[in-house]
Amino acid sequence: MRQVQSNASDNEYQHALEVVFDPQNAYRRKSSLVASEAIPVPHMKNTECYVHALLEEQRNLGRSSTGALDNIAETLGEHRIANGEDSIVEPKTGCEEDSVLGQEDEQAWKERLQAKYQESTNGDSKSVTPKQTEPNEVHSRLLTKKQLSDMAWGVRELSKRLGSVRLKLKVKTVFLLTKAHDETLIWNTREVAKWLLSPDRQVRYTVWVENTMEANKKFDAKGLLEELEKEYTQKNGERDGDKKLEKRLRYWTNDMCRTRPHTFDFVVTLGGDGTVLYASWLFQRIVPPVLSFALGSLGFLTKFDYAEFQDILTKSFRDGVTISLRLRFEGTVMRSQKRKGSVLKEGESELEDGETDLSRDLVEELVGEEKEDERTHRPDGTYEILNDIIVDRGPNPTMSSTEIFGDDEYFTSVQADGLCIATPTGSTAYNLAAGGSLCHPENPVILVTAICAHTLSFRPIILPDTIVLRIGVPYDARASSWASFDGRERVELRPGDYVTISASRYPFANVMQRGRRSEDWVNSISGKLGWNTRQRQKQYKEWSV
Repeated sequence: MRQVQSNASDNEYQHALEVVFDPQNAYRRKSSLVASEAIPVPHMKNTECYVHALLEEQRNLGRSSTGALDNIAETLGEHRIANGEDSIVEPKTGCEEDSVLGQEDEQAWKERLQAKYQESTNGDSKSVTPKQTEPNEVHSRLLTKKQLSDMAWGVRELSKRLGSVRLKLKVKTVFLLTKAHDETLIWNTREVAKWLLSPDRQVRYTVWVENTMEANKKFDAKGLLEELEKEYTQKNGERDGDKKLEKRLRYWTNDMCRTRPHTFDFVVTLGGDGTVLYASWLFQRIVPPVLSFALGSLGFLTKFDYAEFQDILTKSFRDGVTISLRLRFEGTVMRSQKRKGSVLKEGESELEDGETDLSRDLVEELVGEEKEDERTHRPDGTYEILNDIIVDRGPNPTMSSTEIFGDDEYFTSVQADGLCIATPTGSTAYNLAAGGSLCHPENPVILVTAICAHTLSFRPIILPDTIVLRIGVPYDARASSWASFDGRERVELRPGDYVTISASRYPFANVMQRGRRSEDWVNSISGKLGWNTRQRQKQYKEWSV
């Protein structure tokens, strides 16, 4: 592997992404657009994560290529690393910023609402000064069909290239994530942390563990530091003077993962698939490479044996890693807005937020063209998910009623307990239990499966990842529905609300065993789920005469 020589300068990484909507599409949703008067959002997304730096290079150069890999790619058939002919690939450095969950169009909407309120009360629009919105990325649901296709194709192309090379990263900070509510794994976390902080390591790693470990008696942070001090004294005759151990054992919080993901060079999880999903949930935008040790139940995403963690981590940091980019979804909750000049009339119902029904039709609002001065919906939170988005009946005793839309086309109405919208990674989870198809993780698709549909004709469907899917609750629905994202953040969807689902521009960087991508998946569904397992049929035997 050779040193990276990128053709893009640092300034090129700071160019904002220009979103141009297809003029041929007359029914582009205005509720999904950023208002023209909104303050332009600067893009400062150059990060220390090398994988996402490659993605940023593709976008900012305006092409879906992986030319930077030509200078660092080492095919699995070559062995220059073993011969010591390669050098470390330096990760690109980036600026530190405090990003937030949500999206800029939601913030702009709130600012416009406040401005209109002040204008109506004060009668002086000039006194209104909108606040500067925080930097954030343009969301994939805002892209045109061509831009979404180019973005998805670029991620797939990069994933294909990364699957045949080894990335030798300069790892200095390691993020340890332990399975929640399992005290038996605290000792494993302590063991890994002690090994990384040991004087036997040539690199003085900084180890980040969860902040709850600081006061945990089983982890015993104070005792761990004392043990390490003794080891340093015995080996070097003095304490670790290069960098104090107290500063090398750090404690992370959930907010740090969201606002400062570039702090961590490498993520190590100790648990099962749920722990990997938790890592995806913590890093809602940029995800450092994640290496997962199998200490859970099934383990479709945990490919490494904990008993060999020392050898595995040594080779990963020294020889490099093979990375698979797993597709993630971007899900945005869209809330129905009260119409202008709406007045409660006889026979009309008033919703919880004071809005009137007015015999509104969700299909007409999402497929038809909105009025120029009216927005029917507003965004209310965005989530990046790795497994699935579930829209179900929640605590309601009756089945849910939902409408499915693809881009600007109405698909169908579904009467069922709910809908499961899964990624290829999530095809072996709730999607499988609901009767959906098993899907190889490299397939660029969206899986839609009904949960206990009240019909004999609904079959699971597979859609391309270039589509923007919308799952809405019609205005005449008897009850609300509930949406959950990777089993977390359960949100109520009242009549008129909907969820947009599209391919995310932030894939999940999963560390794989070299040269075993397809083999691992087939072995997993066979070994973990017993796929197509049955007693072999006996052969015919000729009768003896």
